[in-house]
Amino acid sequence: MSDPRPALLVATSNRHKLAEFARLLPPGLRLVDLGDVGVSLPEETGETFAENARLKALAASTAGYLTIADDSGLEVATLAGAPGVRSARYAGEPGDDARNRTALLAALRDTPPEARQARFVCAVVLARDGQILAESEGTCFGRIAPDPRGQHGFGYDPLFLLPDSRTVAELSPAEKDRVSHRGQAVRAIMPALEAALRDEARTHERGR
Repeated sequence: MSDPRPALLVATSNRHKLAEFARLLPPGLRLVDLGDVGVSLPEETGETFAENARLKALAASTAGYLTIADDSGLEVATLAGAPGVRSARYAGEPGDDARNRTALLAALRDTPPEARQARFVCAVVLARDGQILAESEGTCFGRIAPDPRGQHGFGYDPLFLLPDSRTVAELSPAEKDRVSHRGQAVRAIMPALEAALRDEARTHERGR
């Protein structure tokens, strides 16, 4: 028997990111990822997170599913916005979270705490059949810690200090979702997602 829940393609193969989307999106959805549909994403050639999110969403949505995609990363003010769109590959290919954190700390070795301001940015795009339906963005502000702390999260989370002096990796998943850049971006795009799901439900009813 087929699954009656509406399907949403999350355009990622990153299991950590997929888990965050699963927590942030409505529970009544059937989430599928790139591996489920056999789609490969194009090279991330955009100069901004929004451009890369659009590339991913448009490519993945050709698989025939309502699709949500994101591109996200870390921007450090004193490094002129780096790692930026190269956050996942800051230490080179292939991308490795631990090596990226080590490279970032090396780049900031002589930078005092008050000059380590940073922000996480996430751009989210909703698309269907090669057409963009909506876009949103979320930002989380903090600074870079001198050493990694915490056991949760992924990427630069152990280095990202929030105003309460905890790193993102020291937050529970629920706490992270409330303040994270991805949480903000997903909540902002939710009205458009709900409208798209209603439209799909009406189309399904007319076709029965």
